[in-house]
Amino acid sequence: MALDKWIAVVFIVISVVYGYSAFTYPLLPFELNMSFLPNTMPMVLSVLGILFALIIILTPKPKADPEGEALGDISVSRLHEYKVGQALALIGAMILYALALRPIGFIGATTLFLVGTGWILGERKLHIMIPVALVGTGLIWFLVEQALGIFLRPLPWFLS
Repeated sequence: MALDKWIAVVFIVISVVYGYSAFTYPLLPFELNMSFLPNTMPMVLSVLGILFALIIILTPKPKADPEGEALGDISVSRLHEYKVGQALALIGAMILYALALRPIGFIGATTLFLVGTGWILGERKLHIMIPVALVGTGLIWFLVEQALGIFLRPLPWFLS
């Protein structure tokens, strides 16, 4: 079985565990009559994850070119040709983002995360990235704060 099919199998296992934990999540008494429950989105995400992984598993292997390799085929022997460094840098940026949320605040940490990951992925137009990241971060913060009523510390601890 190809590497992408194995990754899809692992993704199915993760999605099933995530869906089971979301389905068995104990609801508080006042949450029972809500139209959108705290476990609704996780259940939808787990179902979508299972569906997409099944699509990958059940899709037939593409036809091979004259050299014997299929287009888009992932090979462990050619791992050095892939952008593994970029992927590891993105994972590191996610970890730094999680660690920076409390001390820097949501707006600062999210803006730095978006600009930094854009830079890692090859975007070099800071005059576009910074305003877009600021506007997107501000809108997300406003919606989470006002629409959902979830408090997110917007600024660093010494400013708020």
